[in-house]
Amino acid sequence: QVQLVESGGGLVQAGGSLRLSCAASGRTFGRYAMAWFRQAPGKEREFVAAIPWSGSSTSYADSVKGRFTISRDNAKNIMYLQMNSLKPEDTAVYYCAFNRGSYSYRAGAYDYWGQGTQVTVSS
Repeated sequence: QVQLVESGGGLVQAGGSLRLSCAASGRTFGRYAMAWFRQAPGKEREFVAAIPWSGSSTSYADSVKGRFTISRDNAKNIMYLQMNSLKPEDTAVYYCAFNRGSYSYRAGAYDYWGQGTQVTVSS
């Protein structure tokens, strides 16, 4: 089993920044991909960003490109999402996800999920 715990969410004004963290524990041996997804009220969960074990070839949703940056510290088993120039439409619960295979934009590809952290952007 793998446990994922997100932190760093909160309330911020439009144009502001937040940094989310996702700490992985448990059976985290080997190489694994990680990703961020988000879900707004009344909407389906959507892909935000993904990163492979190596940290290269990161992938982003078009809606966050140029504003969000995904990174990871494999020594600490932590993944980050730096969110800049936040917009009200970024308001959602943000989830981190873990996959022992290749990184993917598909939620179904991920084996483990965190409990989510709320991000609210006021206009």
